[in-house]
Amino acid sequence: MSEQTPEQRPEPTPPPAAAPAAPAPGAPLNDSDARLWAMLAHLGGMAISFLAPLIVWLIYRERSELVDDQGKEALNFQLTVLIALVAAGVVAGITLGLLSFLPGVVWVANVIFCIIGGVAANRGEHYRYPLTLRLVK
Repeated sequence: MSEQTPEQRPEPTPPPAAAPAAPAPGAPLNDSDARLWAMLAHLGGMAISFLAPLIVWLIYRERSELVDDQGKEALNFQLTVLIALVAAGVVAGITLGLLSFLPGVVWVANVIFCIIGGVAANRGEHYRYPLTLRLVK
């Protein structure tokens, strides 16, 4: 084998840069992530009722005080909305459709208050829904 001159030797490649370490499971959330998950707990209620805030709250309640508080608040509100929708449906049925607009009113109020709660949570505020049963403590 012939000896390579310094000009002919390939340059050594630097070792690959280490990827940033992912946070350990169960590690506290940073402020930005906490605000994101708190917001998603509120906004998720519009899409899949009480399941979105329940899932967010169960997964992240021990990792962030904001998510714990806002997840419970969003969950309580969605449970209240579910009860109100059932009651509005019963009332609409009893009145033979005379008050059939009530479930729509409950749905519109749900959308409006979920957006307000999501925006407040994204700012890091502790939002409280009006007329909400506090079922989850």
